[in-house]
Amino acid sequence: MSIENQKQKTVIFAEDDKAITQLVKFKLEKEGFKVVHFQDGEGVIDAVSKILPDIVILDDMMPVQNGISILKEIKVNPQIKHIPVIILSDKGQEKDIVRGIEIGASDYISKPFAPSELIVRIKRILY
Repeated sequence: MSIENQKQKTVIFAEDDKAITQLVKFKLEKEGFKVVHFQDGEGVIDAVSKILPDIVILDDMMPVQNGISILKEIKVNPQIKHIPVIILSDKGQEKDIVRGIEIGASDYISKPFAPSELIVRIKRILY
């Protein structure tokens, strides 16, 4: 289900793995999303505050600032705390998933994952 007939949704996507980035970005754009990509955590909070995206997808383990610390900053900021956040992580243990959800993640996806699974989860959150 493409979102062509609806207002284009904006995704801020922070991921340092180039292969994952290319694949996810391609799939999101194919589904009609506008993607703003960051290769590390630097500048993500400022971009979220300025762009006010429909959803944020964060890799948990990135250089400069990791996804969990960015999530914490988003969730304490009254202007942006309503924006849903999905965490992507190599850490798939129950304690890591629970921690991410408790901090405020709308969803938590363990790597490796199928891009189509990510798309379905994004749509479930947004629509």
